[in-house]
Amino acid sequence: MFSSELLEKAEVLLEAYRKKGWMLATAESCTGGLISGCLTEIAGSSDVVERGFVTYTNTAKMEMLGVASATLERVGAVSGEVAEEMAAGALAHSPVQATLSATGIAGPGGGSADKPVGLVYFGMATQQGLRSHERHVLSGNRSEVRRQSVSIALDLLLDATR
Repeated sequence: MFSSELLEKAEVLLEAYRKKGWMLATAESCTGGLISGCLTEIAGSSDVVERGFVTYTNTAKMEMLGVASATLERVGAVSGEVAEEMAAGALAHSPVQATLSATGIAGPGGGSADKPVGLVYFGMATQQGLRSHERHVLSGNRSEVRRQSVSIALDLLLDATR
């Protein structure tokens, strides 16, 4: 299901979280649970992965993560602001030390000049107060955009432990 490269990244990430005594949660939109799915493909991941939120619709983002309707109306679901609010909401609703969110346009449709297919925002939030986001424009078909998103998410989660 997942490439050996992604599974190796997941193993390194899980070990880094174990060493810190941290747990994590994900808040996923365009990846539909693939980030937490990759992590939980590894046996014993339950000592690090506490939960995952799949919030594909705006309603789910608001109800499950507390994303503000005003933010969604102002900048849309695919934005750095929403990615940050998703990550912060996952942190507020989970007994974890770090959260990562992903929201984007995997395609093949749904893109625009301002928000092209392949645009993905990742949000991070930690108990230490870090709250940030990154913007990536990825290439390839829907599956490739989602796979690349998982890889980037694993890297960002690992970076949070450093």
